[in-house]
Amino acid sequence: MPIRILPSNLVNQIAAGEVIERPASVVKELVENAIDAGAKSITVTLVDGGKSLIAVADDGKGMSQEDLSLAVERHATSKLPDDNLFNINFLGFRGEALPSIASVARMSITSRQQGAENAWKLEINGGQKQEIAPAAYPKGTRIEVRDLFFATPARLKFLKSAAAEAGQCVDMLNRIAMANPHISFSLISDDKKKINLNACQGELFDARLKRLSEVMGKEFAQNSVLIDAERESVKISGYVSLPTLNRANSLSQYLFVNNRPVRDKLLLGALKGAYQDVLASNRYPMCALFFDVNPAYVDVNVHPTKAEVRFFDNALVRGLLVSAVRQALAQGAERAADTLDVSHLVEISEPIGDVAQAANPDFEADYRRSGILQEHVMAAPKGFYQSLMPHGNGGGRRQAELPALERAYSVKIDDVSSLATSHFESENIGHLGLAKAQFHDTYIIAQSEDSIIIVDQHAAHERIVMEKLKQSLMSNQQVATQILLIPEIVDLSLSDKTRILENAEGLKQLGLVVEEFGSTAVIVREVPALLKDCDVKKLIVDLVEEMAEWGKEFTLTHKMHLACATIACHGSVRAGRKLSIDEMNHLLREMEHTERSGQCNHGRPTYVELKIKNIEKLFER
Repeated sequence: MPIRILPSNLVNQIAAGEVIERPASVVKELVENAIDAGAKSITVTLVDGGKSLIAVADDGKGMSQEDLSLAVERHATSKLPDDNLFNINFLGFRGEALPSIASVARMSITSRQQGAENAWKLEINGGQKQEIAPAAYPKGTRIEVRDLFFATPARLKFLKSAAAEAGQCVDMLNRIAMANPHISFSLISDDKKKINLNACQGELFDARLKRLSEVMGKEFAQNSVLIDAERESVKISGYVSLPTLNRANSLSQYLFVNNRPVRDKLLLGALKGAYQDVLASNRYPMCALFFDVNPAYVDVNVHPTKAEVRFFDNALVRGLLVSAVRQALAQGAERAADTLDVSHLVEISEPIGDVAQAANPDFEADYRRSGILQEHVMAAPKGFYQSLMPHGNGGGRRQAELPALERAYSVKIDDVSSLATSHFESENIGHLGLAKAQFHDTYIIAQSEDSIIIVDQHAAHERIVMEKLKQSLMSNQQVATQILLIPEIVDLSLSDKTRILENAEGLKQLGLVVEEFGSTAVIVREVPALLKDCDVKKLIVDLVEEMAEWGKEFTLTHKMHLACATIACHGSVRAGRKLSIDEMNHLLREMEHTERSGQCNHGRPTYVELKIKNIEKLFER
């Protein structure tokens, strides 16, 4: 076939395929046009997930009869006054959205300017314009898109269910709403209101946080830290979650460049790097970050959907993002995510009396001998012990011996009566207070002036060991090592052995001396002195697995920090280890002087704080 020029309707359909992929694409383009028109209220209506109808109504400045006729022509726009693609100050600028939509659907536009005698209406069916006619409509514009992709049945076939397409539209409108807190948004799908966001009042940061709370949930607003940093032509603001508030995927990471929602691999990679030593590699923080960049230093004309951008100085943007996030996390380092519902404390699955002997006259004596009550604990009121017995008649047999109960529900309470004269009183006791007991050989119970604090001893010590190793690395000091009396030989596959030997020099800086031993094994001669009684073989195997995931994207420093995290996990106080009161208090003091002590290396909280005022509410005091 000879070369020929394609007909205009086919050209329009090809161009539409680049811009209009699904109903959510239509919603994005039309809502962005409404924002560019200065709208303060935008309403989106969907029928059948947008396949049958998408209607977007706004109260913007509207269009005249002449503007309306030009609006559906290709590359007709009012947003490049100086014809300069390096000075784009609007969300739209190509003039492709309306003609692309009109070429694959039946579209009608009704618009009226402020002070105009009447509105004007234009209809386009599959790219064919009808005559413009007068209409009745208040100030603003309403665009209706019916029978999407009726002109391209092949694309219609690949759309998902109505519910799935409606969900995509909801997500798209939420993203746009997050960047524009001073605008009201609503979305109605099949007569059901899915979004109803009123305009937020106040300063930008206050309005933005309120809008983020409405979209991402109050949990995010309560457990996030503010980002506000600027360097040269780039400014970053917004909020990132504490490491203890994380998700299994990156769907809760929202990025905006000049108020434009984007999905940029550079920015997402930098964000992951900022959390590398406070969050597990398979977990993702929540965030809403807004990048304000001089239009001359960012190219938004990279992809037809404008979902990707290209920065003039990638290193500047990445470095600013990493430093801003790390600085914010350091300021909130001692905080753990406040996601505990205190009311759960009063939920009891089984009555305590089930483990007591029914109608046993010696129950009180046995209960005291069990060690659960100590001499320094105030005596229980009369009738307390009877209340622990099962109700009803019957002298059933004992369900569990009390020594067995003590083993199952281990409570370690040292004699705290001498604490007033102990050396801890002379120290500067911080916000974590004094240790009172150890439960289940895993959790430390501490008391401060106005709170009860529950500490996960393994998670807390893991962070302490991690920071000590990192400090040694940063100061170029050799980590103190312990020579193994009997070196440990670890069998590995050839590829695993190669990986660990490639990083042997870096591991040596951390105090882990690994050498080649035969064809498929390595020998460990020294371990960091901070590691006590750790399983060396398991440590090496875990390190090898981590190295397999590192790849080339991590620098040597990053690799060493990841190795620090793995070594710290194996060298920490394990759950199930009994601690004395002195050991518990020493751990609390170490936490108070350690950066990022609110989370372990995997992003889990190291402690939970229960305010006395909240506990009193449970007892209606």
